[in-house]
Amino acid sequence: MTAQDERPDSPRPSGAGPLLLGVRHHGPGSARAVRAALEAARPRVVLIEGPPEADTLIPLAADEDMRPPVALLAHAVDEPGRSAFWPLAEFSPEWVAIRWALEHGVPARFIDLPATHTLAWGREGTSTAEPEGPTSAAEEPAQQAQGETVPDTADERTGEGSGEATDENAGDDGPGPVADTVRVDPLAALAEAAGYDDPERWWEDVVEHRGTGGDAFAPFTALEEAMGALREGDVTGGPDRDSVREAYMRLQMRAAQKEFGDDEVAVVCGAWHVPALREKRTMAADRALLKGLPKVKADMTWVPWTHRRLARASGYGAGIDSPGWYGHLFGAPDRPVERWLTKVAGLLREEDRIVSSAHVIEAVRLAETLAAMRGRPLPGLTETTDAVRAVMCEGSDVPLSLVHDRLVVGDVLGEVPEAAPAVPLQRDLARLQRRLRLKPEALERELELDLRKENDAERSRLLHRLRLLGVAWGEPAVSRSSTGTFRETWRLRWEPELAVRVAEAGVWGTTVLAAATAKAEADAVSARSLADITALAEHCLLAELTDALPVVMRVLADRAALDADVAHLAQALPALVRSLRYGDVRATDTRALSEVAAGLAERIFVGLPPACAALDAEAAQEMRGHVDAVHGAVGLLGDAVGAVHGDLRVRWHSVLRVLSGRDTVPGVIRGRAVRLLLDDGELAQDEAARLMGLVLSPGTAPADAAAWIEGFVGGGSGGGMLLVHDERLLGLVDAWLTGVSGDAFTDVLPLLRRTFSAYEPGVRRTLGELVRRGPDRGSGVAVGGSGAPGFAADLDDDRADAVLPVVRLLLGLDDDRARIDDNDLAGVAG
Repeated sequence: MTAQDERPDSPRPSGAGPLLLGVRHHGPGSARAVRAALEAARPRVVLIEGPPEADTLIPLAADEDMRPPVALLAHAVDEPGRSAFWPLAEFSPEWVAIRWALEHGVPARFIDLPATHTLAWGREGTSTAEPEGPTSAAEEPAQQAQGETVPDTADERTGEGSGEATDENAGDDGPGPVADTVRVDPLAALAEAAGYDDPERWWEDVVEHRGTGGDAFAPFTALEEAMGALREGDVTGGPDRDSVREAYMRLQMRAAQKEFGDDEVAVVCGAWHVPALREKRTMAADRALLKGLPKVKADMTWVPWTHRRLARASGYGAGIDSPGWYGHLFGAPDRPVERWLTKVAGLLREEDRIVSSAHVIEAVRLAETLAAMRGRPLPGLTETTDAVRAVMCEGSDVPLSLVHDRLVVGDVLGEVPEAAPAVPLQRDLARLQRRLRLKPEALERELELDLRKENDAERSRLLHRLRLLGVAWGEPAVSRSSTGTFRETWRLRWEPELAVRVAEAGVWGTTVLAAATAKAEADAVSARSLADITALAEHCLLAELTDALPVVMRVLADRAALDADVAHLAQALPALVRSLRYGDVRATDTRALSEVAAGLAERIFVGLPPACAALDAEAAQEMRGHVDAVHGAVGLLGDAVGAVHGDLRVRWHSVLRVLSGRDTVPGVIRGRAVRLLLDDGELAQDEAARLMGLVLSPGTAPADAAAWIEGFVGGGSGGGMLLVHDERLLGLVDAWLTGVSGDAFTDVLPLLRRTFSAYEPGVRRTLGELVRRGPDRGSGVAVGGSGAPGFAADLDDDRADAVLPVVRLLLGLDDDRARIDDNDLAGVAG
C-alpha cells in the first residue's frame, strides 16, 4: 500500500503550494523535524537537494547492506580525478527523507544542478567557471553554517583537478558591510539576535533539543522567515553558483508540481535556498541562467563515508564539529545524556582508567546542573564535556582528547551493497579484501604480517600493489617485535577519497594485478632518474609483479649504461641491493637484479675517487651520504653476486683507502673513509689514531680538521661511543680543540656543534664527564704521535682556574675585572 492510498487529510491548508523543508545538513534535529513533517503532510513526491544523476541509485538506500555514513560519488568518465562527494549520515535530513519515501512507496528525486555541470564548472579554460571552493577563510564558514551540501573533493586538498565545492559567496557584490557579515555566517547572525555568543549552542537549544510534538511545520516556517530576512538585498546580477543551482531547482519543482499537484510536493533542501525557491520567477529567466553551462560525462555511485570525514576539521565545507555526538542524539531512544556518559565511561575503562557507575551518576548530575545554571533546556555537548573532564578525567584534558577523538567525532565507517555501481577494479579489490580478510576500517590500526605464511604474503602483495597504483590504504611502518625480513608491519586506514583513487587507477586494468603491472611498466619508461627506476624495481619485487620486472630491468640496464654521474649511481645502488633480500623470503628470482647491482657497484668504485675531488662544503656533505649508502649496499651484496665479479668488499676497501689519503678530497669524506675502514676491521686503532693526529696537527687548517672530525665521529653512527671507549682519540680531539685560536674557534664552532649534537644524551654526558676530569698531566698529549694514554681521575686545577675570570664576570662578582682582554678569553686552555 502506498502513501497515497493511506494518506490522511493533510493539516496544511489547500493551495499552500509545495512544502519547503529548509534544513541544516547533518543535523539530527532537522532530520527528526523532516520525518515529522513528512508524516504529517504525506506528499506524493519528495524532492531532495542533490545531483539528479543519482536518482537511479536511490532504491539502494533501502538495501539491508547499506549502512550510513555513505556518500554519492560523481566523477568525470574521462578524468576520474575530477570528482565530487555528497555525504549523507544516518542523521542527515536528506537521508531521512530518502528512507521515508522508500518506506512509503513515494517517488524521491534529486533536484540540484546535475553533476555533469558541477564537475565541468571548475575546468580551466571554461569561460563561465566560478571559483572551485572558498576563496578566503572568511567564506568557508558560510558553507558550514548554511548547511550547503558541499561536494567534498579529494582534489581540493591536493590542489589537483577541480571538484565542485559550493561557494556561498561566489559573485557576491553585497549591499554593504552588514550584508557581507550575514553572508559569512547566517547562523551566527541568528544566534547573536537571540543573545547567544556561540552559534552551535544556539542551534542545539533551538533545534537539536527540540521535541517532535506540536505543529510539525512550525520550525520550517520560522526558519524560512529568518533566512528570508537574512537574504533581503542579496540580489546578484550575474549567474553565480547559488542562482544557477536555485534556477535548476525551481524548474524541477515546477515539473513535479505539474505532475503531482501543487500541494503534493515536498522539497528538502538547505535552509538558505528556501526563500529563493519560494520566489516567483519566470521559467524563461531560469532557463536563461542555465543556458550554455559546460558539461562532462559523469558516472555516479555510492561509496562508504566516515564520521571523521563529516567533521568540519577535515575541511568539509558543510561539516559539523561533533558527528559522533549528533549520531548519538539521533539514535538514542531516550535519556541521551545518561546513555552518552555511559559510553564515555566504557571507553575510559577500556583504556584502563578507573571509572565506576558512581562516576557516571555524578557526571549526569553535574551536566544537568551546568545546563540549569546556563539557562539551557537540556545538557548539551559542552555540559557533558565539562562534566566528563571534572568527574571522570580528574580535570585532565589528556583522556578527554581520547573521548573527543573516539566518541565526539568517531571512526564509524559506512557500508554500501555489492549491487552499487563500481568500476571493475573496485570489484576486484573488494573480492580480494573479502578473500584475504582485510576489512577496510576508518580507525587506524597496525597489521603485522609474517611473510612465511601464504595469506600474509598475499596481503603484503596486495598492499604493495595498491601503493604502486596510488591507493594509499596502507603505509609501511617499523616493526616493534622483529627486524627480520620475513616480517612486515603496516599502518592501515581507509579514507573515503580512496574510492576516487581506485577509479583513477581503473584506467590501467580491470584487476589489481593487471593494473599494477601496466602502471609499473609505464612508470619505468617515464622515470626521470636512475634512482626512480631502482625504487620501482624494488616495488615490483615487493608486489611480485613478475611480468613488469623484465621491462623495468631492461630500462634500468639501459639507463645505468648511459648514466655517468656517480651520485646518480650511488643513489640507485642501495634500492637494488635491498631488493636482493626478497629472493629468500618471497621466492623471487633476483639473478638479473644481482648482475645489474654488481655492475653498478663496479662503476661506482672507478668513478668515486675523482668525483670526490674539489667539492665545496655542501657537495661534500651530500657525497658523504652517498659513501655511507654505497658502503651499506656493498656489505649487503656479500656473496649474492657471482664469482665473475670477485670480492666486491676488498675492492671497496681499496677505494676507501684511496679516499682517506688524498689531500684533494674534502676532510668530511676522508674522515668518513677512515671511520668505515676502522669499523670493518681493515684499519688498526693505532693507525686510526696516527691519521687523526696528523690531521689535527698545527699544520692543518682548523676548518679542514673540524670537517675531518665530523666525518670520523659525527652523526648518529656510533662516533660518540668510539670516543668514550678510546680515550686516546678523545685526548687528541681535546688537545686540538684547546689549541685552536680564538678567531679560528669561531669558524669551526658550527661544525663541531653539528658533530656532537647528534650524539645520544647519555653519550654526551659521559664525554662531558671525561673532559671535566681533564688529561693526565704526567703523560701529556702527543699530537701526531701515539696519542694521549688516557684521562686522569683528578681534576686539572690549572685548566679550572683559567675559566674563573669568565665565571666571575657572568655572575657579576668582580666589577673591577669586567674588562678582560679578548686574547685572555680565547686562551683559556692555560
